[in-house]
Amino acid sequence: MLVRAVWFIFIGWWLSGLAILVAYLACVTVIGLPIGFAIFNRLPAIITLRSRTRETSVEVKDGVTYISGGKVPQLSLLARALWFVLVGWWLGGVYLGVAWFLCVSIIGLPIGLLMFNRTGAVMTLLKY
Repeated sequence: MLVRAVWFIFIGWWLSGLAILVAYLACVTVIGLPIGFAIFNRLPAIITLRSRTRETSVEVKDGVTYISGGKVPQLSLLARALWFVLVGWWLGGVYLGVAWFLCVSIIGLPIGLLMFNRTGAVMTLLKY
């Protein structure tokens, strides 16, 4: 915990702001979308050395426990692309700015990290 706190104070807050800017500019170029979203997915690790949270489901059937983290059905590529072009790029910029500000304020750090984990849903309607 101490290492993560020191990282945040000296490196994480400014490096994450720079990473958001680079990723956002990569997404706007369309060709850089994969690189931009790879950076967005790493934002919690960049700001606090904390890996991105993953959701799993646990079911018990007939005494057997099943743990799954499978794929969630997504909207069509056309719908997601239209969302990104018409709404996602600017809404994502505002959303990321608010998330970064919450993280830097330290009090809002948990909410900001949660927001960073859901950037794909805001920008491209990605379902988790």
